[in-house]
Amino acid sequence: MDNTAEFKQRLANTHRDGVGELIDWLDTTDFFHAPASTRFHDAWEGGLLKHSLRVHDWLQTLVAFYTEIPLANGQMADLTPESVAITALCHDFCKIGLYKTEMRWRKDKFNRWEQYSTYKCDEDFPFGGHGSKSVYLVQHFIKLSPAEAAAINCHMGSWDQSPYGKPSAVFETNPLAWLLHVADEAASYNVKEDKHV
Repeated sequence: MDNTAEFKQRLANTHRDGVGELIDWLDTTDFFHAPASTRFHDAWEGGLLKHSLRVHDWLQTLVAFYTEIPLANGQMADLTPESVAITALCHDFCKIGLYKTEMRWRKDKFNRWEQYSTYKCDEDFPFGGHGSKSVYLVQHFIKLSPAEAAAINCHMGSWDQSPYGKPSAVFETNPLAWLLHVADEAASYNVKEDKHV
């Protein structure tokens, strides 16, 4: 199964109301072909799709490891396979329509000028927030639980410099949020790039 079919199957398996419409919408976007960044992790065609699948794999592994996570109030966290799939697969929807190709110049190994293709940020829909934009886009189609919305919103952890709240406060009360952040970091930094889409 190719990565696009795998992603769609994993998301459809959540059986969340509206997930079919969400998948149909994704087909109208660049999600399945977009890079995950301009020059950092998965900065190649299809990188965003591959990164999202990798985050889901990592999050499943982490949740299996942390099977019993008590909340501050002593209750147990609800880390359902459905919540794990939705948060991991949808956490970077903010990157839809974000990266465009452009041609640049550089010198080759013989010190001759050559043109090459690269990515630049040129957002179709400026929103002003990374995680918050993903939450906004997802909730056009499916209803997120408060824990899911907070997890997606705070998945950047300390990389998100918002003055309006500290992700650490969310992590203390929402294990899904902390685990999604760790899975995103692992998928970004601890895996060699696999450009096979």
